[in-house]
Amino acid sequence: MGLGVRWTLHGDGKTPAPGAVVRPDERLSWPRTFGLGAQHVVAMFGASFVAPVLMGLDPNLAIMMSGVATAIFLLATRGQVPSYLGCSLSFVGVAATIRASGGSSAVVTGAVFVVGVVLFLAGLAVQRFGARIIHAAMPPVVTGAVVMLIGFNLAPVTASTYWPQDQWTALLVMLFTGLAVVCLRGFFSRIAIFLGLVFGYALSWALDRIFGKIHSPVGGAEAVDHWRLDLSGVGKADWIGLPSFHAPSFEWSAILVALPVVIALIAENAGHVKAVGEMTGASLDDKLGTAIAADGAASMLSTAVGGPPNTTYSENIGVMAATRVYSTAAYWAAACFALLFGLCPKFGAVVAAIPGGVLGGITVILYGMIGLLGAQIWLHGKVDLRNPLNLVPAAAGIIIGVGGVSLKITDNFELSGIALGTIVVITGYHVLRAFAPAHLKTQEPLLDSGTSAYDEPAPTDKA
Repeated sequence: MGLGVRWTLHGDGKTPAPGAVVRPDERLSWPRTFGLGAQHVVAMFGASFVAPVLMGLDPNLAIMMSGVATAIFLLATRGQVPSYLGCSLSFVGVAATIRASGGSSAVVTGAVFVVGVVLFLAGLAVQRFGARIIHAAMPPVVTGAVVMLIGFNLAPVTASTYWPQDQWTALLVMLFTGLAVVCLRGFFSRIAIFLGLVFGYALSWALDRIFGKIHSPVGGAEAVDHWRLDLSGVGKADWIGLPSFHAPSFEWSAILVALPVVIALIAENAGHVKAVGEMTGASLDDKLGTAIAADGAASMLSTAVGGPPNTTYSENIGVMAATRVYSTAAYWAAACFALLFGLCPKFGAVVAAIPGGVLGGITVILYGMIGLLGAQIWLHGKVDLRNPLNLVPAAAGIIIGVGGVSLKITDNFELSGIALGTIVVITGYHVLRAFAPAHLKTQEPLLDSGTSAYDEPAPTDKA
C-alpha cells in the first residue's frame, strides 16, 4: 500500500456489503469518502476544540495542527492504522498547574514538547523491544492510577474557575449532556459533548436576552457584571487568516509536571491500536511502536509552533464501528477539512467565546470521565485491589495527585500534584514488588469462590 495514499474501490463504492467492512486500503466513492471525513471532524470537534480553550491555547491552531498530525500519523503507519489525532485532554490539568504557578503559554507548550520527545523515544523503544517493555514498566495498576489522578486533579479547575461563572447554566448543560450521552443512539451519542456545547451556547444567548447581564466571577477573578455570551470578538475576526503561532519556552518545573502524561498517552495509543485491530480483524501489534512514535512526532511539531499536543481519538473509533468504514482515505479527507477550519479566524473566535458556565457543565462530566478511564484500565487489566501490592501505591499516588500534596526538595524546587503522585505510584509499585513475599506477586485470575492468589485456602468440610 506504499505510504497509504492509494486505495481500491470497495464493491460498488456506495455501501459495504452485508457483513463486510471497508478495509483501511479500500475506499467508497469520493463524495461518500469526503462525507465520512466531515463526520470524523464533527466527532472529534467537541473535545478537540474544548481542550485548547481549557489550556489557554489558540483553538484555530489546535484544529489546524490536528489535521497535520493526522497526516503524519497516516504516513508513518503506512495507512494501516486508521486514526484521527486531536488535542489531548490529558494535558488540561498540566496546563492548569503550570499556569497557576505563573507559567505562560510558551512554558506550557515547551513542557508538552518534551513530553512529545519522550513519547517518540518510547515508541522507538517499543518498536525495538516489543510491547512487553510497556507491560513490565507500567502494568495496568500503575497506568490506571496515573490516568485516574490526572483526571481527578482537574476537579478544582471546574469548581473554582468555570462553575461559579454561571451555576445554573452549568447545571443545565451538565444535565443535557448527561442525557445526550445516555439517551441518544449511534453517532449522536458519540458527539454528545459537542451537542452539549451547542446547547449551552444557545442557552447562554437566550438568558442574556431574557435576564440581561449576570453578576459573577470571570475566570476565578472578582465578581463583575458581564454578558454570559460575549460575541464582540467574532465580529472583529477575519474570515481567512493564519492562526497565532509562538515558540515554546522550557522550564524544568513545568516539564516535571507534564512528564507523567506520557503514561496516559502510551495507554491511549495501545488501546486504540488494539481496538482497531479487533474491529478490522488485522493483527496490528507490530504497529504499536510506530503509532506511539508517530503520535510523539506529531505532538512535537504541533507544540513547536505553539499548538497543543495530540493523541488518537476514541470518538473516531466509534464512527468507524458505526459505519464499518475503516478507510484511511476518510481520515485524509478529515485532515484536509481540519486544515481549512484552522485558516478561519472567525471560527476560532466563536470557539473562544464559549461561556464559562457552559464549560463548567461540560467539564464536570469530561474531567470525571478522564479519571474513570483509569478505573476502566483496572477492570480490563483485572487488577485486584484486595492485594496490598496493588492497593498501597495506587491509593497513595492518587491522594497525593488529587490533593495537591507537595514535597519540597530545595528552596527553588518542589514536586507536587500529578508529578509527585505519578512518581509515588511507579516507584512505589516496583519497590514494594521487590520486597513483597512471593504469594503477593502471583498474578492469577480471581476464582469463582472469591479467593485470590494471596488469600489463604478456605477450609473445606468433609463428610
